[in-house]
Amino acid sequence: MASYRSFAQHLDPQRTPKRILALDGGGLRGVLTLGILRQVETLLRERHGGDPDFRLSDYFDLIAGTSTGAIIGAALSLGMSVDEVHDHYMALGKLVFKRSLLRWGALRAKYDAKAVRKALIGVLGDRTLNSADLRTGLLVMTKRLDTGSAWPLTNHPAAPYFKAGKQATTIANGEYPLWQVVRASTAAPYFFDPETITIGRATEGRKAVRGDFVDGGVSTANNPALQALMTATMAGYGFGWQAGADRLLVVSVGTGKADAEVGHANIVESRAALHAVLSLKALMADCADQVEAIMQWLSDSPTARDIDREMKKAAPPLGGQPLCSYLRYNVLLEKEWCAKELGEKFSRAELKSLEAMDQPKNIDALDRLGRLAGSKLVKARHFDVGQG
Repeated sequence: MASYRSFAQHLDPQRTPKRILALDGGGLRGVLTLGILRQVETLLRERHGGDPDFRLSDYFDLIAGTSTGAIIGAALSLGMSVDEVHDHYMALGKLVFKRSLLRWGALRAKYDAKAVRKALIGVLGDRTLNSADLRTGLLVMTKRLDTGSAWPLTNHPAAPYFKAGKQATTIANGEYPLWQVVRASTAAPYFFDPETITIGRATEGRKAVRGDFVDGGVSTANNPALQALMTATMAGYGFGWQAGADRLLVVSVGTGKADAEVGHANIVESRAALHAVLSLKALMADCADQVEAIMQWLSDSPTARDIDREMKKAAPPLGGQPLCSYLRYNVLLEKEWCAKELGEKFSRAELKSLEAMDQPKNIDALDRLGRLAGSKLVKARHFDVGQG
């Protein structure tokens, strides 16, 4: 019978190598992520003797997620298989992204957050971030809008603010409802209202302190790989893991990279509001490329791609020694890339339609694309660096 690390062993800095799974945000395109993860799980299960009870939470010591990646990451951390998460995710997607006629216009969020809360509670229950049901480390990337600060929330007992401090009015991070932490990470502006979390108790003469949280993707960490690496290795976060290509593996999975080109005509003819939207999308794309470039620069990566025509791959490793081994799996929603890397022909119109983050009609196509990408891109030899 296979033996796996306990929760304490997952977090123990002396138990190496350490493995991190980082999952991007991207709305319903998270179905594509699950397609890739299915192949990761299959290959790792084979490496563990074909054990049907094997889960990704047995292999990875920290699972980090932003937005839709937080939903998947939390479920995986609870010991669910990829198939189980997939079933929950498909039901959640079709339930949540229903448009009501009452929500047309610019003054209300596009979708009702109550549906998200109901769905998340159905999957995560009444567990808190310090729940013993979490079988491995979990990092959920959130953004506190009222203070403008990024909040990476983890279940590490040594993390700052995880336990109640001397100020009895402050609610420890570990006491936050897990569903609410995940909901905060998925509160994408325009699509959903912010999630309000009570972070300080009311006292005599003082009201309770509440924070308004929006999607963790409204930061530089829609791809949480770099934040996860920082969390694991910087002293302040409490993990204290060792860096090194043979001691730390980061596996990063995307939700599909949209074509960032908008065309000169669209810019000239668009109104100011559309300019703002196009600029925001471009900024998020720049952040994603920057994170991927930095992760390449800090690592030994057999999956590294050319970031752009000038930089190409971000190499050699900064300082001459990689801080980790790094695997990046994603699909470029471009006709030429899909033909070359996946061996499949898609029209530009087909791929353009898949860029939407809130279209249930795309679920089956995204699922198929993710499975195809997993079968083509994920190789058993990639995980040799993380043995031990």
